[in-house]
Amino acid sequence: MNYLTPVHYSLSLAPDLTRFTFEGICEITFETKIPVSEIKLHALELNIQSCTLKENTGVKPCQFRVDTKKEELILSLPEECRNTICLSIIYTGEINDKMAGFYRSSYKADNKLISIGVTQFEESDARRVFPCVDHPFYKATFGVEMIIDEKLQALSNEAIEKEEKLTNGKKRIYFKRTPKMSTYLLFFGVGEFEELIHDKDSRVRLYTIPGSINRGTYGLDFGQKSLAYCEDYYDIPYPLSKMDLIAVPDFAFGAMENWGAITFRENLLLFYPGITSRHGERRICEVIAHEIVHQWFGNLVTPTDWKYLWLNESFATLFGFGIVDHYHPEWEIWDQFMYEETDRALERDSLYDTPAIEIPGGEHVVINTSTAPIIYSKGGSILRQMKEYIGEELFKKGLKYYLKTHAFGNTESIDFWRAFEETSDFPVVDLMKTWIEQPGHPVISIEKVNNNLNITQKRFMYSSDTPQAEKTGSQIWHIPVIIRSFYENGKTEDTKLLLKDKTASLPLKDSVICYKINSGQTGFYRVHYKDDKNLTSLKHCISRKTLSSRDRWGCENDMYALVKSCDISFKDYLEFLSAYENEKDYLPLLSISGHLSHSFIVLMKNWRPSIEQTGMRLYESVLDQIGYNPEKDEPFTTTLLRAQILYKALIFGSIKTKTFCLEQFDDFLQNKNIHPDIMASIMCTGAFLKPEKAWDLLTARLETTESEHDRINVLTGLSCFTEKEYILRALDYFLHKVPSRNKYIGITLMAWNPYASEYLWEWFVSHVDNLEQLHPVHYERIIASFLPMCGLQKEEGVRDFFKDYMLRKDAAQSVISLSLEWLTILIRMRKNNSLIS
Repeated sequence: MNYLTPVHYSLSLAPDLTRFTFEGICEITFETKIPVSEIKLHALELNIQSCTLKENTGVKPCQFRVDTKKEELILSLPEECRNTICLSIIYTGEINDKMAGFYRSSYKADNKLISIGVTQFEESDARRVFPCVDHPFYKATFGVEMIIDEKLQALSNEAIEKEEKLTNGKKRIYFKRTPKMSTYLLFFGVGEFEELIHDKDSRVRLYTIPGSINRGTYGLDFGQKSLAYCEDYYDIPYPLSKMDLIAVPDFAFGAMENWGAITFRENLLLFYPGITSRHGERRICEVIAHEIVHQWFGNLVTPTDWKYLWLNESFATLFGFGIVDHYHPEWEIWDQFMYEETDRALERDSLYDTPAIEIPGGEHVVINTSTAPIIYSKGGSILRQMKEYIGEELFKKGLKYYLKTHAFGNTESIDFWRAFEETSDFPVVDLMKTWIEQPGHPVISIEKVNNNLNITQKRFMYSSDTPQAEKTGSQIWHIPVIIRSFYENGKTEDTKLLLKDKTASLPLKDSVICYKINSGQTGFYRVHYKDDKNLTSLKHCISRKTLSSRDRWGCENDMYALVKSCDISFKDYLEFLSAYENEKDYLPLLSISGHLSHSFIVLMKNWRPSIEQTGMRLYESVLDQIGYNPEKDEPFTTTLLRAQILYKALIFGSIKTKTFCLEQFDDFLQNKNIHPDIMASIMCTGAFLKPEKAWDLLTARLETTESEHDRINVLTGLSCFTEKEYILRALDYFLHKVPSRNKYIGITLMAWNPYASEYLWEWFVSHVDNLEQLHPVHYERIIASFLPMCGLQKEEGVRDFFKDYMLRKDAAQSVISLSLEWLTILIRMRKNNSLIS
């Protein structure tokens, strides 16, 4: 419909929070240069009552029909029209319980259930609320008015322009016209809200349900800081009159960047002293920053199609961490970025069935369990690689040029690359095309021959010996490589090259005793050292801390990836870990911890004593040094590390840890304060060692706590039972007693409980009909967790079930496909390490 452009929507909505319905009038103004006799709009689950063409001489009715399969409303105009066309559509709709479109969320007050109505439109749910051209390319201005009960408040993207009192206890609220923007960014909400306004910048406001506003000060303050950072860095003023941060009790995702009216899960905006952990505090900051970055990347400059969604999410991911680092450098946020984003992306991207960052074809729905790690985490990591390659100043200069050139417009990937070639001498187009347009990432194999380093690149995959892998042989990336050489005299030297061919050779000086590829770990690729002598020397550098903590992480992380791809054995990996016996740093230890837990579940049980011994020895050494209880002024990453390894030390058999955790759980039973940074571990301890008492305590707490952060801790604890009775009881509790927004949390965590694995498949099959009713993204997350873990126990049954399932149903096809590939990888890894020799 490129010949017809919507330029303005005028919306009048009258929501009823008792019947959960709304009445709507949508007037759309179009511009067209050619005669038009038919107009197609997107519409879903709307009851269309009338459509009229508005002209200077009056109104004329339009015939219309609805194509429910295509989600379209087709209008036949009474006559051919051109230039300016104005349509008026009267309709009704539902305030649903799907956490999509215009939906209801609820909270308890005085033992009553109170409802609010809010919207969630990305990617394609604006059509559930008003007929529109529901595609990011078609940007328009919006005028919103709402008719609501006089005791309620209404929120939208812009500030209120005026209010007028109506009869029957109603009022009409008019909002200022928005800037030109896409339909998915529109927002409105209605209910009882409390408000905070920032004292230094009155544009920044925060809204909660009644009784929670005193928890919003921290988030409001960081929202103001993030807005100030973005306005300064991008050198473009925020174009709206206000920016609202809105806590919503029921929310399917983490947050949503609606322009001027950002919505959040409560735990990602509200800070509860004594309950919110330091990791929870960091997540609040990171998510707020992420969404405020979107006000420029996505809202001001919008992709022409969903295939370019990475232009929104990759930048928001990178700068979400960058803004936190700016205000809290002591948090060492980039180490957390590498563990949470880069490693997550490498993991997902190591499958054959992986998309490119630029999603081919611009599918209708692209943000899901399959694609999110690529669009967000890989995209952010590639931008970090690019920034390190061209330098901070040129990166900043290119971004400013890109945003200013395309403000209020739409872009494709090439527009971004060209902005950097306009402002620098780097070959950004050729470089980025290899990373954005093709799937996967490379592994660099290094072998020393005489005094030369022979370098080879190919695509890295966990299933590298399959027939599918042969199809990837021609893939080549332009790889910024940094090689650090270590000399006999203790000095080091960095060599940089842009590897553009399949192979390369570099001379190596005689006095070099060791070399590390991807120095600093800014490159998005794996490294496979074929030189055993160099690998031995690297182990010495690791044990002596000659390598930075990031490089120590990179070596260990690549080694375990090679275990998964069956290029080396798990025995080789465990022997390599001997270099980390005195490791104390957050990043490498967290990675080791995750890999030991993974191997504990995946490998044959005869490996478990070795894994337990290795983990227990390492964890006890660390905990003895940092202490079992958090200290007030300890480093941020020390707090995060303890939170991650405390419970793992317990299940690996540490008596010291068991004693401490049981003492803490007994205090918890007596209603004594437990430090928020170890609370989740103590809840898990109770389920693990004292299931009966833990069940009563945790379920009671879940039903009474006011903190969403605390609720997530409880769900984590309830996923840690070891006895069949409590495992099945917990799974049913998650499914039937926990609010819809959180059902998936406990269920997916249970899949990684090694003591639950033998009971999961039968439970899943028995409850699949219930699970299908969850939000589609939540259902996908359950499949992604259950399918590989259950398949390790009952491979044939799992494969047969999902083979038949995919023939019968459309749900979760992409995540089932990638999960089946994961199952193949894990089975192969288990078989390759079946014997301990």
